[in-house]
Amino acid sequence: MSIDAGTDPLNPIDNDTPWVAKQIAEYLATDGERPLFRGNIPLALLTTKGRKSGLWRRTALIVGEDDGRYLVVASVGGAPEHPIWYLNLAANPEVYLQVGSRRMRAIARTADPAEKPRLWDKLVAIYPDYAAYQRKTDRQIPVVILEPIDE
Repeated sequence: MSIDAGTDPLNPIDNDTPWVAKQIAEYLATDGERPLFRGNIPLALLTTKGRKSGLWRRTALIVGEDDGRYLVVASVGGAPEHPIWYLNLAANPEVYLQVGSRRMRAIARTADPAEKPRLWDKLVAIYPDYAAYQRKTDRQIPVVILEPIDE
């Protein structure tokens, strides 16, 4: 990691969980062509600004699409707490996103109760384990809508 890592959204600190770090490295090396999660499940790279540190951090997440918007799930495998990246984008909703070779800025927001069921079903169709994750936890797992910003 360079000394300036994290101070610029284009030079973020990557998630250091070994399997996630490997996904990020492969994603960047192939300009988003690989990896695909568990076969053919699409991934995206999400970069958020730390709510406490102010540093930019990047992770790899399963991604869905809905009418020109991108969707991710803040599941952490059904853990009792929200993931750090979700807390960061809740505090700082302007994020950076790479889906395949497309890189963009986006505004993140949590799906509201009226729109969540349809979007949740769409994401569970992509990755059925999300339904098991929700049963595993008492918290409502958020669906995050990422709206690209026209540049």
